[in-house]
Amino acid sequence: MTRNPALLPLLATIIGIGFFSAMDAVMKSAALAIGAYSAYFLRCAIGVSFAMPIWALTNLRWPAREVLRIHIIRGVVAAFMGLSFFYAIVRLPLAEAIALSFIAPLIALYLAAILLGETIERKAIIAAILGLLGVIIIVGGKIGLERMTEDAALGLAALFLSAVLYAWNLILQRQQALVASPIEVSVFQNGIAGSVLLIGTPFLLVIPQDQSVWIDLIVGAVLTILAVLFLSWAYARAEAQVLVPVEYTGFLWAALFGWLMFDERVTIATAAGAVLIVIGCWIATRQTPPEQTAV
Repeated sequence: MTRNPALLPLLATIIGIGFFSAMDAVMKSAALAIGAYSAYFLRCAIGVSFAMPIWALTNLRWPAREVLRIHIIRGVVAAFMGLSFFYAIVRLPLAEAIALSFIAPLIALYLAAILLGETIERKAIIAAILGLLGVIIIVGGKIGLERMTEDAALGLAALFLSAVLYAWNLILQRQQALVASPIEVSVFQNGIAGSVLLIGTPFLLVIPQDQSVWIDLIVGAVLTILAVLFLSWAYARAEAQVLVPVEYTGFLWAALFGWLMFDERVTIATAAGAVLIVIGCWIATRQTPPEQTAV
């Protein structure tokens, strides 16, 4: 019996996506209270203040020029990706937002071929399609049940922008994970994204007056750091095309948090979609038999 080298990265990715899903829940609450910009900027500021001391204690070493370039690119992408996503989820019903955001892994599969030179295998494409079908089944009974707000068009445009940037972010995540430690990734992602957003503070920043909002922001920052640590570790050990389909498990995490926090019922459609997502992840991580693999 041979060990599947993608198993641990797969599990780490699932856990990392879970942390990000929990972060989305608390950050939506904060964004509704003080606005998407203020919530995201303050979360980045808190995140870098938490991650920097850990980086300093473990391996404080300024990255090489090429590594710094990747940090900067991903930080800038993350700034606009996160801002557009939080802007969207406070203007759209959650089911529609989640459904549309899952176009990102499909885009990322092909960006992996263009930017990373990865050969997109047939099983990766099948896995992505199965995952997308699973998401469609899960949200199929929800779409249209909630009335969209008047500025839903702006929310949809922001969400589409966020999904495209998130697809690019997935590729940058792989590039970054190969050249930097997870804690360094967390420091620079929060720091650079926060620096980009700093430009708008004189005009847009709202300081929370409610203690519960600060708690949401702190919890969101901690969850983000944990998610980045797990995902950076995973993407340093497996190709993007193997891990990208696992992004679809984010909806399963969302269903779990909905049940735990809001007593939402898990429907038959959710169970059926979950089966397709799990099958897609299993296909993506199946390994070529040892006798066919060069050592």
